[in-house]
Amino acid sequence: MMMMICVRELDLRKDSMAVEELESKCETTVSSTNKMCLFTHLLGDPISRIRHSPSFLMLVAEVGVENKEIVGIVRGCIKTVTTSTTTDNTTPICTKLAYILGLRVSFSHRRKGIGCKLIKEMENWFIKNGAEYSYMATELDNQPSLNLFTQKLHYTKFRTPSVLVQPVFAHSLPTYANRVAIFKLTPTEADSLYRARFSATEFFPTDIDRVLNNKLHLGTYVAVPVGSSMDAFLSEPPESWAVASVWNSQEVFKLEIRGASRSRRLAAKFTRVLDKALPWMRIPSVPEVFRPFGMVFLYGLGGEGPRAERMVRALCGHAHNMAKELRCGVVATEVASQDPLRLAIPHWDSLSCANDVWCVKRLVKGYGDGPLGDWTKSKPGLSIFVDPREF
Repeated sequence: MMMMICVRELDLRKDSMAVEELESKCETTVSSTNKMCLFTHLLGDPISRIRHSPSFLMLVAEVGVENKEIVGIVRGCIKTVTTSTTTDNTTPICTKLAYILGLRVSFSHRRKGIGCKLIKEMENWFIKNGAEYSYMATELDNQPSLNLFTQKLHYTKFRTPSVLVQPVFAHSLPTYANRVAIFKLTPTEADSLYRARFSATEFFPTDIDRVLNNKLHLGTYVAVPVGSSMDAFLSEPPESWAVASVWNSQEVFKLEIRGASRSRRLAAKFTRVLDKALPWMRIPSVPEVFRPFGMVFLYGLGGEGPRAERMVRALCGHAHNMAKELRCGVVATEVASQDPLRLAIPHWDSLSCANDVWCVKRLVKGYGDGPLGDWTKSKPGLSIFVDPREF
């Protein structure tokens, strides 16, 4: 007998507990493999990771007639982003882009087409709302996910950014105050800077003002050589400078590393004890990541000039110290693998993901390529703009 699968929109009032239970079971299945894995706590809000997007939807897959059971979920959102520029590199070319995240299917109902059905229903919603492209992100070694999207749903491997993660130590990090001055921009000033300098960057959101005015945005900071003033920077930036914005992700979700051995936990605790007892030694300690911990996310990271790397390191130190005050466990960012400033971003390889993969699909058929062409076939640029609402 063929199993009847109903895909419908999430009902927050009646579905939240069932969705939380499904996600917990899916994460537990992964953690039962005796390997360390990352568990995400959504703090009781199934749509927390998409609710700050301009347009979003969460779907559930349900089986059963009388005793209905939610066996699959997926989230999606839509925004307008930059894809490229005109041939003279003066005018950004934009498109409506959809993002798929949080696909989960219960272990007992896998290989029954539920994942495909959820994605296809989500793509229908994307198309109805004017999206021209859809993309998803996963790790390079997540072969089941890549097979589903590239082989069954016709997505193409598109970009390979790096997720760089730095632990938050018990001691503060230097910001090179004798050489680097750090200023905080107002949302209006940050909006002007980003539109002037970054609007041609791939994936730049045209509603950047909404991002910068969001309650989770903790500030945009610029680093310049000591002696430069804020007013001078806004009118005429110095030869070397850098900018970064900070997003309070711990208000959206918390993370937890599961599957660590007792010896690994004890070793990590020992580093924290030493760091707290001897902060002047600046011992690289492992934060408490084996319990739920928060994260701040660095986005809109960029800069220019021969000393831009120094400015970036100062901003990363500043973000680390902000995260320390917020009692977060890590600071994370995501940049293009070929970004010239990538090497200046402090991180631990053991916590980072150098092999993230973004896969993309063109949703709308039957029209000319126009000035954009087929974005799925374009070559990667040096940088990408990662929207903190989707990380």
